Order: sequence, then structure tokens, then C-alpha cells
Amino acid sequence: MFFDPMYFIIIAPALLLALWAQFKVRSTYAAAQQMPAPLSGAAAARYVLDSAGLNNVAIEQIPGHLSDHYDPRHKVLRLSPEVYQSRSLAAVGIAAHEAGHAIQDAKAYAPLVVRNAAVPVASFGSGASIFLLIGGAIFSLPWLISLGIGLFAVVVFFQIVNLPVEFNASTRAKEQLVALGVINQEQLVYVRRVLDAAALTYVAATLQAILTLLYYIMRFSGSSRD
Repeated sequence: MFFDPMYFIIIAPALLLALWAQFKVRSTYAAAQQMPAPLSGAAAARYVLDSAGLNNVAIEQIPGHLSDHYDPRHKVLRLSPEVYQSRSLAAVGIAAHEAGHAIQDAKAYAPLVVRNAAVPVASFGSGASIFLLIGGAIFSLPWLISLGIGLFAVVVFFQIVNLPVEFNASTRAKEQLVALGVINQEQLVYVRRVLDAAALTYVAATLQAILTLLYYIMRFSGSSRD
């Protein structure tokens, strides 16, 4: 199945979008890295968090390139070295974006709540679904095929719900950075470009998940009926 040409034909639009998104991320991030900011990424995130009353959310530096994320279980914002330490518009924008997720968590932002609830099933379904589909096809078990498709549908649902979560975090980041005086309107242009490019990667991932589900349905529907 992994070498089925039809699969790559179906997901080709998503792959092309992903390649374009990666190019945009690299180019916009490199440009924004050259633009100085008054605060480091860690300091900007701290400022945004404190302004929202989230003094309890810690900020930690972790290894990796653009490994930045917010951990809602431990209430910790984790930043890669280049974002944590750098005083650039790229670092400030990414750090504020992650702080935006912490604000969403504190405010019980509905799409984030739904996304977090779907994480366990989506994580399991992304890996298990293909084995269930293949097993169902080999042993002629329609219920196993249906289960595999259903599990991957949860992955698609997770990706779709994740889009407003990421877009909203970026919106909060841009608004807070300007409102707090960390950046001005001219600097906002560079921050917006970085965050918009990053958003494209989520759109590409969602499109690939949707098209993969379509492929699974087309590929295994005959076996399910049999």
C-alpha cells in the first residue's frame, strides 16, 4: 500500500503545499531572525504570560530546532535555544505564539479543550489504523476495516480542530505583542510572515490527513463490502 501510485497521486496537492510551506517557513524565519527585537523570546513570552495573569506558567529551554511548544499538563512553555535566547522578531513571534496557547488553556478555549481530548485516540489511530486496515483486508474482516477507517477519521478530526487552535494562538500573539509595546506595526510585518508561514504547515498536514482518509475509503471500501 505504501508503494501504491494512486496514494501519492491523491495526496500530491498536500505534499506540494507542504513543500511550499517548508520553504516559506525557512525563508521568513531567516529574514525575521535578522531583525532585532527589544526582548529575547523568553522575556517576551514572560511578558505576555504575566500580562494575562499567568505567573504560574513556567518557561524552560529545551534542546532542538524549533521544538517550541506549550505543555498544558505541567503548565510549562518550552522553547528551543534559538527562540529562548535570541533577541529577534522571529524568536519573539514564536515565543508569543506558544504563550498564546497558554492563554487559551487558561481561558478554556473550546477548540483547544476538544483537541486535547482527542489527542490520545488520534495518537493511537495514526499508527494503528493502517495495520487494522491491512489486517481487515487480508483476513476479510469488514469490521476491522471499519475500525481502522474510524480511527483514522479521529486523526482527521484532530487535524481540523487543530487549525483554529493554531490560528487563534497566532492572533493572540500578534495582538499582545503590539498592545504591550514589545513590537510596533512595522515589526509586526515580520512576525506576521513567520506565523503565517508556520500556519501553512498545519494546513498542509490537515489536507494530507483528509486526502489519506479519502484514499483509505477508496482503497478498502471494496474489501469492507466483501
